[in-house]
This record gives sequence, C-alpha cells and structure tokens, in this order.
Amino acid sequence: MTRGPRAVAASGYYHVVVRGNGKQVIFEDDEDRYRFLNLMRHAMRAGDIHIIAWCFMDNHVHLIVHDEACRLSDAMHALLSPYARYFNKRSNHVGHVFQDRFSAAPVEDDAYLLRAVAYVHANPAKAGAGAMDQYRWSSYNEYAHPGASEFEVVDSDLVLNMLGGPAGFVRFSMGLQGDGGFSTYEARVPGLAPLDRAKERAKPIMQTYHLASLREAPSLDRAKRDEVLRALRNAGISIRQIEQLTGIGRSTVARVTA
Repeated sequence: MTRGPRAVAASGYYHVVVRGNGKQVIFEDDEDRYRFLNLMRHAMRAGDIHIIAWCFMDNHVHLIVHDEACRLSDAMHALLSPYARYFNKRSNHVGHVFQDRFSAAPVEDDAYLLRAVAYVHANPAKAGAGAMDQYRWSSYNEYAHPGASEFEVVDSDLVLNMLGGPAGFVRFSMGLQGDGGFSTYEARVPGLAPLDRAKERAKPIMQTYHLASLREAPSLDRAKRDEVLRALRNAGISIRQIEQLTGIGRSTVARVTA
C-alpha cells in the first residue's frame, strides 16, 4: 500500500518517534547513544531544526522538534542513514535497523506542546527504566537544571517561559506523571499503537511480580495470577489487551477484575 504524505504542522512542532525494526534494540551501549546524539545535533542544526525535547530508550527514540522550513524528512535521513550504517558495522548486524519510516505527529498548540515534552521525559519511568530526574539519556535535566546538565542539546526557552522557569517545569512534569495524565495524549501520537502502549504500562507490573513475560502469568498460583490481572486493569490496560498479552481468556480476566 502506498504511504500517504506526512501531516504538516502549521505550528512547525512535531513529536517524532523512531523505532527499531521488529522492536530490536538500536542502542547496545552508551557509545551508540553518543554516536546517535552527535549525529542528531549535526543533522538538526544543518536543517535549521530546533530540538525541544529528546529521550533515548533501548529500542526507540522520542524527539520534539520545531521545523519551520519543512526540512524534517531530510534531517531525519541525514541522522538515521549514517547511524544505521554505523550500528550494522559495529554490531555485525545485517538488515534494517529502523522500523519503516519515522512517525511525526503535529503538535499544534501550547498546551499540547507542554504535554508532549512531559510525555517524552516520562518514558523511562513508564517503562521502569528509572525516574525522570535520574535517567541520563533524556533532556529532562536540561530543563530542570539549565546550564548544569551533562548535555546541552535543546532549545528550552519557550517551554521554560510558559512554565515560569525550571521549578515550574519540574512541578508540571511531576504532576502529569502523578495523575496519569498521558492517556489522551498517547491516543493522538502515531507510532504508539494501543498494544505497544499497554506493554509499556505493564512493564512496572512485570518488574514487581518478577515476570520476564506476561505469558508467565497463567502459570502463577491463582491468587498471584489474579493480583497481576487486577494490577494490569488498574494500570488502564483493557480486558482485550490483557488477554492478548497474557493468553488468559477475557471471560476470566473480566471475572477476576470486576
């Protein structure tokens, strides 16, 4: 099927998502992350694109960018192509590194922009990879501690001005994370398929119950299994998604979580 053209943001702001092919890792260590970061800086600067927020996870990347000149596709090509060549050579990998083309969701108003930035920074905590302020590979600390963070990549002025400075940024970010305020935002972002979002929400529960996979849930004793099912429902995962993730029939899930 022919892919349609990307939606163009009148604001020039986009939430970009890049995923590993088949959900494979795209960063094996910090050397890989540094290489991607440096390529990203160069490609965006060459395209006159401002980086507003970023976060590197093991198998995907989130970026919030401002692209007034409609050069994002060229800039992403200048970033992803050399990184893929580097990664394949270094890891002796053969084949595609990235999944299809990157997604770029328009961010059309200030409220949406603030939520997008907070969502990007919350990814590590949502995935059980660490608290926002402790996770190294994101722009969170560039906002929370301007001039004192390890990396200086983003153009933070707009967001900090809207939130009244670093302290306001921290309050806003922590408040959204605390009240689970991302579900509406997630539904608007291409590249975040519903089942993928469910898997991200399930990761902290898997850690709590020491599960390498949710497919282990049926083999737990009944009381522990039911605890896991209720925890998944309380995390906002639908009965159908729990069935898909665990292999436990939806009638059982519905009965246990009623």
